[in-house]
Amino acid sequence: MKVIIGSKNPAKILAVETAFSHYEAAIMSEDVPSGVNDQPFSDEETIKGAINRAYGALQASGGQIGIGLEGGVQKTEHGLFLCNWGALAEKGQPPIIAGGARIPLPDGVAVRLLAGEELGPVMDDYAKKENIRKNEGAVGIFTNGQINRADMFSHVMKLLLGQYEYRKRG
Repeated sequence: MKVIIGSKNPAKILAVETAFSHYEAAIMSEDVPSGVNDQPFSDEETIKGAINRAYGALQASGGQIGIGLEGGVQKTEHGLFLCNWGALAEKGQPPIIAGGARIPLPDGVAVRLLAGEELGPVMDDYAKKENIRKNEGAVGIFTNGQINRADMFSHVMKLLLGQYEYRKRG
């Protein structure tokens, strides 16, 4: 089985590799555009980005499975929340979609995102670190390391893979 990830982000790659560890799978990554804003601002936009990456990955390398993982934010009456979505694409099949954990962002971060900045650079500045999006992610910072970005996407990957296995049962 050939699995293509529509991202070169190490946290996303680790999540996919972990999910497929019990399969005989060649896992590759392609830098696939999400087709949405750099900072997705709703569940719908974040889901669309994941689906676009999954099908883009599938088309880019001729794999059997394309995976798209996308992080975004969702505005609620309780504040701005992190959201993360994934999609698994197969030729001739509708996408399999799953979402993951959510936590609120501090007001200082939310204000900057609402003003048009992207979460990755805001988090680097906020936490005084570099490349947070490729490592622990905002979720790692705000959960004090209890959950990191790869863990968060690993949960989404388990949801995707479980649905894939269920669909294969017919």
